[in-house]
Amino acid sequence: MNRILLGLGSNTSFEGRSSLELLGLSCAALQKKMENMVCSSVYRTKAMYVADQSDFYNMAVIGMMEIDNPYELLGFIHDLETSLGRNRCREIRFGPRSMDIDIELFGNITMDQPDLQIPHPRLPERAFILVPALEILTENADSIEREIFSAYLQKLPDQDVKPFMSSTDFRNYFFPEAVHGTE
Repeated sequence: MNRILLGLGSNTSFEGRSSLELLGLSCAALQKKMENMVCSSVYRTKAMYVADQSDFYNMAVIGMMEIDNPYELLGFIHDLETSLGRNRCREIRFGPRSMDIDIELFGNITMDQPDLQIPHPRLPERAFILVPALEILTENADSIEREIFSAYLQKLPDQDVKPFMSSTDFRNYFFPEAVHGTE
């Protein structure tokens, strides 16, 4: 079992579904693969690298997975993104997208390959992942990551990361059966 931290973001609709709905669909698919998955709140954030686009809706999820190979998870993520409208061949780098899921942490694995870097190399500069990640990293079990992420966040200028929907409201809306004990 590996503890996985993922960052999710969306700023365009797909097939009539809003960015928020696409985040919900992503979490539903991830929940089928992850044990003890915890979702952060959803945050509305300004686009970082290509400013002339709609705001993003970002969140983080953490959980345990029975996957030992990060490439297996990457394949699943790419399939999920594609099913929700992402077309990597036609997109602008850092531009608009219906769904973007990044592997931020994968157990204790560190790797630097052309197609996969863990931890995510831009994690230290992205408040839109640091803020939701800090929300769901527990005080005791994840104290090292919390300290590192907090230090990264303190060094950043304000990146206009604003709460949009609490994790409780997100769960109530997208996973009412879990909230009401019928799952």
